[in-house]
Amino acid sequence: MMRSLYSAVSGLRVHQTKMDVIGNNIANVNTIGFKSSSVNFSDVYYQTTQSASGANNQTGKAGTNAKQIGLGSSVASISTQITAQGGSQRTDNATDIMINGDEFFIVSSAGTNYFTKNGAFTTDASGNLCTENGELVMGWRVDPSTGNIAKTEVKSLGIYTNENTYSQPSATNATYFAGNIDQTDTDLQIGKTIQMEFYDNLGNKYTAKYKVQTTGNRDNNVYSVALADIVDSNGLSIFETATEVDGQTTYAPKNPAPVVSFGGSAYTAQVNSVTGAVTLNGNAATLTFNASTGKFVSINGDDFATLSISTGMTGTTSSRNLFEDIDVDFSKITMYENSGVSNVTSTRGNIQTGQGAGSTLGKINGVSISGEGRIYASYDNGDSKLLGQIAVASFANPAGLESIGGSLFAQSLNSGEFDGIGVEISENGDSFTTGVLEMSNVDLATEFTNMITTQRGYQANSRVISTSDTLLEELINLKR
Repeated sequence: MMRSLYSAVSGLRVHQTKMDVIGNNIANVNTIGFKSSSVNFSDVYYQTTQSASGANNQTGKAGTNAKQIGLGSSVASISTQITAQGGSQRTDNATDIMINGDEFFIVSSAGTNYFTKNGAFTTDASGNLCTENGELVMGWRVDPSTGNIAKTEVKSLGIYTNENTYSQPSATNATYFAGNIDQTDTDLQIGKTIQMEFYDNLGNKYTAKYKVQTTGNRDNNVYSVALADIVDSNGLSIFETATEVDGQTTYAPKNPAPVVSFGGSAYTAQVNSVTGAVTLNGNAATLTFNASTGKFVSINGDDFATLSISTGMTGTTSSRNLFEDIDVDFSKITMYENSGVSNVTSTRGNIQTGQGAGSTLGKINGVSISGEGRIYASYDNGDSKLLGQIAVASFANPAGLESIGGSLFAQSLNSGEFDGIGVEISENGDSFTTGVLEMSNVDLATEFTNMITTQRGYQANSRVISTSDTLLEELINLKR
């Protein structure tokens, strides 16, 4: 009789444990990256009242089975459904990431690495990528010597750090002109001005002015292109200096004089001391078109003419490090009739690749994360910079990880070990999705069904106790 009481008590305990797990699952139905758990029962030790016996051929008696009475149930396991993918929640936040696979994000707290499916990341006061609970997101940094990802031991990933706030300026080394020159344009008789913008190594902006003029060729398909001036962002020519005394401005040639050449021809400057007008002297380049088709043929026999500048502003050290030789490509200019109107514009960068455009100092204005976890910063000068890559951890037995709260897991003796380096998400054919979070994988329909069966199980075990109590009461009443 006492056995039934204690068996029922063990049944109450295991069903209470199962209800605790169900309650925790339902409580976390909207927790980002939460993985639900399930409980399995097992029976416990059996009391054997009679052992099994074998058949006896001599006596002709058959064998008998053992007589055993079970002593209740216990919790065999509480398993986490860790590989079941949760639903997707779109956030459109650039630093919210979902793992499409069985891997885990690696985060660090107080120097210890943990693992999570919660990809709701943000940045701290130091600009490091972190979780909303303050753990640092770990990954690989960029090797400054190569500019590539160095897949060594995982480290924290800096995004809005001081070194990433700005993008260094760069000098322009390629530009191209595009548009149309109309041979009937009367401005070509006296010289039509076209302009080209470019940058030096410090990010200073300049504008080179060219004069395109007809050469008197019978078919008007050959033109001269001469450098007319180069001015800075304030409109002052690099060939002159301005001095103001008592409200009167006078101009003089810059000393030392800039050394400038275009199309292989060196240019010298004359400066009007009163008006500041600059006159450049040098041989013009020859721009030739096909007289029949109107298409570009060459400038000085090639597609481009080089603009070279050396200002001598750094004293004993050559200032050619401020400017790079600029290949000015003319191959996109045509010569078609356009009612006497010519329209030619310039674009910085190589005509084929866009490289070499140069830029001013850039300030970070956004961050994006690729499907491989590569983090890129974009800058307001058009530059893009690789900042690092998010690494992930993969375990032989992910269900063996221990949950420590805060959507974090720790490795255990049965999960496998983290090697400190991690893997790239694409190594296993998986990927990241940015602007999306993985929600809880709790299935409410399953949980409510389990709740019903758990309640009935608990109720049935309580009935065993009350019935056993009634039987004991009847036994006691035998004395009355």
